Amino acid sequence: MRQPSVISRRVAAAVVVLVVGSGAAACGPQDNKGSDGSSGATGKPAKGGTLTVLNRAAQEDFDPARLYTSGGGNVPSLVFRTLTTRNREAGAAGAKVVPDLATDLGTPSKDATVWTYTLKDGLKYEDGTAITSADIKYGIERSFAAELSGGAPYLRDWLIGGADYQGPYKDKKGLASIETPDAKTIVFHLNKPEGEFPYLATQTQTTPVPKAKDTGTKYENHPISSGPYKVVKNEGDGERLVLERNKFWSAATDEERKAYPDRIDVRSGLDSAVINQRLSASRGADAAAVTTDTNLGPAELAKVTGDKKLAARVGTGHFGYTNYIAFNPKVKPFDNPKVRQAISYAVDRTSVVNAAGGSSLAEPATTFLPEQASFGYNAYDAFPAGSTGNAAKAKELLKEAGYAKGLTITLTHSNDKNFATSPEIATAIQEALKKAGITVKLQGLQSNAYSDKIYNVKSEPGFFLTGWGADWPSGGPFLAPIFDGRQIVKNGYNFNASQLDDASVNKEIDEINKLTDLSAAAKRWGALDKKVGEQAVTVPLFHPVYKRLYGESVKNVVISDWTGVLDISQVAVK
Repeated sequence: MRQPSVISRRVAAAVVVLVVGSGAAACGPQDNKGSDGSSGATGKPAKGGTLTVLNRAAQEDFDPARLYTSGGGNVPSLVFRTLTTRNREAGAAGAKVVPDLATDLGTPSKDATVWTYTLKDGLKYEDGTAITSADIKYGIERSFAAELSGGAPYLRDWLIGGADYQGPYKDKKGLASIETPDAKTIVFHLNKPEGEFPYLATQTQTTPVPKAKDTGTKYENHPISSGPYKVVKNEGDGERLVLERNKFWSAATDEERKAYPDRIDVRSGLDSAVINQRLSASRGADAAAVTTDTNLGPAELAKVTGDKKLAARVGTGHFGYTNYIAFNPKVKPFDNPKVRQAISYAVDRTSVVNAAGGSSLAEPATTFLPEQASFGYNAYDAFPAGSTGNAAKAKELLKEAGYAKGLTITLTHSNDKNFATSPEIATAIQEALKKAGITVKLQGLQSNAYSDKIYNVKSEPGFFLTGWGADWPSGGPFLAPIFDGRQIVKNGYNFNASQLDDASVNKEIDEINKLTDLSAAAKRWGALDKKVGEQAVTVPLFHPVYKRLYGESVKNVVISDWTGVLDISQVAVK
């Protein structure tokens, strides 16, 4: 994560996750659950009809090289298949990585620095031509081109020679660290052990792109489909995207995508209130409509909860995301561990959850990792203060720290009304800390100024609100960017706010990355979370809960612990 342009885009995406939930990952449906493990309108799902998608954000840069997705994304995964993908099942089963274009999750070398994949038989593009390993290699290489930037930075970081490679338009030789010994085999050579490479292989950058059909920056207008749908219309850089069936896609090679609708009409640029109003009314085409990026807010949820029929059309999920207080120990008095511990004890999580919209939209957090097994969740509370805080314990620690008469500090937050890093959350913290003798001054900043300030080591405040979500459901991309000292970025966007550079933490991250047994790795990520948590460099506040409406004719609503939102590849409207 050393590319400022990519990182700034990711930060923006993280904010969108909190506002409208365009990010993805979660617990399965908790409303109107059917006997088949899914929810939605009654009756067996069938092929046919048009699914309408009502969104706020456009499907811009609809090029597999430029997309930054988790598990291949939602709408993108209808067009772009990848080496591996997320398991399209509800709940915890949906947090698993499974083969897609590949026959399995890959064969690692003994030290997990070389990964080999074999493609399935019978894979074809929308024009009927065969998909080859060379196409996947080329698809990855073009993602290194400056004019196609925007995707996840992992391949640039992990592949030997990736840091200096400029893409195939400038370097015709390609990346020597990706080999294609035959049309069905692709081999990756990494510069360090990466046991989680199967997760990375879900990113759209592993989508095959036929070199002869590559049109550079114009490719997004009509990318060549390897999935069940092809693009027939792309207007306004993804503001209107129309997909129709790819007749050469074969369900025999794809166990994950159901592809029930004949046509998918994505309409974007809509106000969130309008989207929820249209889904609520479910008139005409909107009865067969969903949203992939808009949540119900507190006020909207209150109205829906009072209507049983509407409440039955709400999908509930938990994206792997944590909202927290960040400390910068380079700034006094946060260099004193007892001050950080005192604040940890003083926080009233009940009032914070209420400020975030209530228990239906937020769940209190005492761990940095989300409460999902795939992340390695290990229940602990390093500073147990109950649900409403422990002001007496906080005062005791302040006295030990030399602040018997209390102290005054400043909390930096965003002025965006996102119920995450917003004034409501800041005020709840301010009021709780006041009981412990801590006077909190609030510094609210507009979105861009806020991001520029908190993600820059030169301007980073000592005490601020932020949040983090992983690129896949594992402890690795959740903990390493925040606590690995080698990921401190001094000239660009930095996420290690505490600037923690603990040799034992760094070493354990390296050791876990060598593991190809993802279950074993998860347990160690959980233990590492506890170890770091005891240093009080963050105060976990809450994990968000996502609530989204869908049209009354929509069937087979599946919400996984990977995405936390309705999986569009499973939906039927007939």
